[in-house]
Amino acid sequence: MHYDTVIIGAGAAGMMCAAHCGGRVLVVDHAKAPGEKIRISGGGRCNFTNMYAGPENFLSNNPHFAKSALARYTQWDFVALVDRFDIPWHEKTLGQLFCDTSAKDIVAMLRKLMEDAGVDLRLRASVRNIEKLDNHFSFTLEASDKEVKIISDNLIVATGGKSIPKMGATGFAYDVAHQFGIPVTDTSAALVPFTFAENRFAEISGVATPARVTANGTTFEEALLFTHRGLSGPAVLQASSYWHTGDPITVNLIPAADLLGKLRDQRQTAGRKNFTTELSRHLPARLVDHLSTQMDLSGNLADWSDARLTDLTDTLAAWELHPNGTEGYRTAEVTLGGIDTDALSSKTMEAKNVPGLYFIGEAVDVTGWLGGYNFQWAWSSGMAAARAISGQ
Repeated sequence: MHYDTVIIGAGAAGMMCAAHCGGRVLVVDHAKAPGEKIRISGGGRCNFTNMYAGPENFLSNNPHFAKSALARYTQWDFVALVDRFDIPWHEKTLGQLFCDTSAKDIVAMLRKLMEDAGVDLRLRASVRNIEKLDNHFSFTLEASDKEVKIISDNLIVATGGKSIPKMGATGFAYDVAHQFGIPVTDTSAALVPFTFAENRFAEISGVATPARVTANGTTFEEALLFTHRGLSGPAVLQASSYWHTGDPITVNLIPAADLLGKLRDQRQTAGRKNFTTELSRHLPARLVDHLSTQMDLSGNLADWSDARLTDLTDTLAAWELHPNGTEGYRTAEVTLGGIDTDALSSKTMEAKNVPGLYFIGEAVDVTGWLGGYNFQWAWSSGMAAARAISGQ
């Protein structure tokens, strides 16, 4: 069987590319349904892009690589596509755009686009024995206990990274890259919760509070969540992408409040009250109880001098913690690192030394922040390859 283009991976990038690259297209995936990560994303409502998506919201060994694809297919181009299919959406916070009803609307849209383009979708199927022969690729397609020899002019790898292996994530893209002499940067789990020794925060599991979390000089201000295993929440997940094993993180528990000034005022009106009671007006009570086991919070508020209050607020604004690791690929939303961008064209996503071979989406060393950025990279990189193949 001969196809113009074969795409391995029926996720966000693969489906977007398949729907737009033209010609005879085959999409192969080992899952039982396409777009499974789309379906579960955003609590089932799919944070499909971000209003503020730009190159500065992505990590890569080459911070300039993503510029071309993101500029040529923007978040507003995808919003226009969503609007064309009458999918209702809303902004949640910080430019994050979600479906009003269900992430399944995005999957259905992509499936309809593929169907209209005549794309051949093969699920519960796998690919092996990939070879490059002159001007085409050859491989074996295994599906339903049958083997079929496939030939294609173009081969696009859109199998993602290693995150969430229970959904079938593997290092397949990296294996293909190595086969063709394409370098792969070091990979690690990103957008992932931190873990701490001896279940340090187990007693306050479930407590959430606004915070400013800093890792290696990069700071994010959003919610922080204490868990049985450590720390999670948007601010922590964001910071995890910048963290390296052994590094400390800094947590500001009072990012927006002039806590010193407020406690001084309370000292005038509620000085006889227990200090922890008054502090609990500004921080979750269970968190205050936990902090009282780590530092001296004894006495009534009237007993606290300005110097003592200053020392406390300074500590709460720069609480240094030492994670012993992360929860790893098991719960990571994305994989940091991947196919080395130096080996790819930033305009087309084609491998420079293997004509006709493309890598798109999470498999590439381009990792977005939390909040719809990684989906935008999927749409933009998918369209870059599609346009290169279709001649648009």
